[in-house]
Amino acid sequence: MTSKRDYYEVLGVSRDASQEDIKKAYRKLALKYHPDVNPDKKEAEEKFKEINEAYEVLSDPEKRATYDRYGHAAFDPTQGPGGFGAGGFDFGGMGGFEDLFDMFFGTGTRGSRRRGPTRGLDREMELEIDLEDAVFGAEKEIQVSRLETCDTCNGSGAQPGTEIKSCPNCGGTGQVRNVQSTPFGRFETVRTCPRCGGQGKVIEKPCMKCGGSGRVRKTRKVTLRIPAGVDAGSRLRMAGEGEPGQYGGPPGDLYVYITVRPHKVFERQGNDLVCEVPISMVEAALGAEITVPTIEGEHKLTVPEGTQTGTVFRIKGKGVPNLRTHRRGDELVKIKVKTPTGLSERQRELLQEFAREEHREKELPKKEKGFFDKFKDAFGG
Repeated sequence: MTSKRDYYEVLGVSRDASQEDIKKAYRKLALKYHPDVNPDKKEAEEKFKEINEAYEVLSDPEKRATYDRYGHAAFDPTQGPGGFGAGGFDFGGMGGFEDLFDMFFGTGTRGSRRRGPTRGLDREMELEIDLEDAVFGAEKEIQVSRLETCDTCNGSGAQPGTEIKSCPNCGGTGQVRNVQSTPFGRFETVRTCPRCGGQGKVIEKPCMKCGGSGRVRKTRKVTLRIPAGVDAGSRLRMAGEGEPGQYGGPPGDLYVYITVRPHKVFERQGNDLVCEVPISMVEAALGAEITVPTIEGEHKLTVPEGTQTGTVFRIKGKGVPNLRTHRRGDELVKIKVKTPTGLSERQRELLQEFAREEHREKELPKKEKGFFDKFKDAFGG
């Protein structure tokens, strides 16, 4: 017989994990291995059962304390704390020795109730958007797959036209009672009925569409509002769009993780947008008014005389809005001076003359009208 894995190992938490850590670990694993997410996968189904068994014990402080003392033997009907051995007491669902003492010498009864409303599981998905959507905000229609009430049986789980009967095992109470005699007297334990799962009812002919679960997986479209200024890695919450709750419980939420497609022109740095703009050697030397792109359209920018490669100009308010203050960042225009290629004979002569003149002017004690001025004249500057 295969031995059970340690419950803490099953949930992937340490023995000193908090109840909140245990709950988070369970929800993450339950979402991953849920049979509805992994149809026809026996391994996932077994894993899901193992996860639920571990959580049922570790989520209850009393059961957890008993498990920490005695391990799996604490919940094995053929064994028990203190080595009662086969034919002894069933301690499943009991706490520590305090509860045991009360049950031996008092009339106290520990048991389980019918399942109450349970909140539905949260779901997660990724959505890739354009940079423009991140800057200005947008509304996106997304497809969400989740369990919904079966429209054939209206959620009852029974084939239409058939009856749902009271559970013969528990008489419709959802609980089974067991009286045991001990050297100290008689005591009674109350447990969830294993046949009906605490519902008090059984379905003799399950609905053919949902298999008796009362729910089927459907895909539907919902609208997600993307706020202006959202960045890659942002998580948007859609309340109530997760898995539906059980037994009247509220639905879970849908969390959408945002990724942003690379842009052909702009790179985002915080709330600023950066782009590289090439200009000619003449524009850099003489200065010019150039047209640069922004996320909203074109913008006129004055490049002063003598601008060098790598010079950065800032255009105020053309960046990304801050999510909290809504104040927009700036656009940073990085200049790249292009070296001309495919020169004509005349252009080559002018550049050679420029080089000679520049060298000569460096040697002259007093400058005459330099080649730089002639260069400007030649190009109509």
